[in-house]
Amino acid sequence: MTTAAIFGLLGTELSKAERDFFRSADPWGFILFARNVEHPDQLRRLTGDLREAVGREAIITIDQEGGRVQRMRAPHWAEWAPPLDDAGRGPQAMRLRYRLIGQELRAIGIDSNCAPTLDIASDETHPFLQNRCLGRDVASVVANGRAVADGLLEAGVVPIMKHMPGHGRAVADSHKETPLVSAPLDELNQTDFATFRALNDLPMGMSAHIRFSDLDDAPATASARMIGVIRDEIGFDGLLMTDDISMNGLSGSIGQRSAAAIAAGCDLVLHCHGHMSEMEEVVAEAGEMTPDAIRRGDAALSARRAPDTAPAAELLAEYRSSGGQVDWPHA
Repeated sequence: MTTAAIFGLLGTELSKAERDFFRSADPWGFILFARNVEHPDQLRRLTGDLREAVGREAIITIDQEGGRVQRMRAPHWAEWAPPLDDAGRGPQAMRLRYRLIGQELRAIGIDSNCAPTLDIASDETHPFLQNRCLGRDVASVVANGRAVADGLLEAGVVPIMKHMPGHGRAVADSHKETPLVSAPLDELNQTDFATFRALNDLPMGMSAHIRFSDLDDAPATASARMIGVIRDEIGFDGLLMTDDISMNGLSGSIGQRSAAAIAAGCDLVLHCHGHMSEMEEVVAEAGEMTPDAIRRGDAALSARRAPDTAPAAELLAEYRSSGGQVDWPHA
């Protein structure tokens, strides 16, 4: 049976120990980082080896937003401006941008992207997140977020919206500590939660390690109350994965964090660092995917379309005609 997890790995090649572990653990999917990336041929081998290890066409995702957060970079891949810089050019530019990003991903075997970021930026948003957002108001984020998702889906790449139910008000970095959001529920429903509600039909989402004091004392990832908000008030019935379970926005051991996330209602535990002993804890505590998680996972997999065949040169010309700027390395 499939473990309720998405795992990273340590290097640019799959070691024998990792291959054996993944074959036994059978995680639902994988995530790649810059440490796993050298050049296109190497990535094609790696994505193929990961799928061979589990014996199926498992989803492989990555953070390829553009700006600071893009794991595939020059000279082999395009260099994009931060999303917030491009967002002002409008939804059509964003759709083209992420359709091109999606083509780059599918060409080397990656079929998911941890985007769109549906958090609303403000002057108070922590710098680690601010220019990764798609706008400073609900309408802009919704329009650009839909365009990002559409562009990725057109390229055959499954989008993962984040960080549910909203990270934009956080003035702390959840990689380092647990951010606290004290806004009342009514206000959150009209703003932060509204962007996710508008895109609640997307196939996958990622939870936030943020505490919403008007609702619960636990971070959203480990809070049944907050997962209830995501499922019932936001109306999201897609596959819900945690943000990286290793981040310091959560407390306890890796195993305790994993168990708490699954108990709260998350479908999958995301573990990014590739450390074997920690992944073993995730397997032990996250357990097998539930029937509901399997149903949602199958729906997410069905969103993978055939790779985009639209000529990249035509998409690029249209993107640039809208004012978009990119360092495009492909002939």
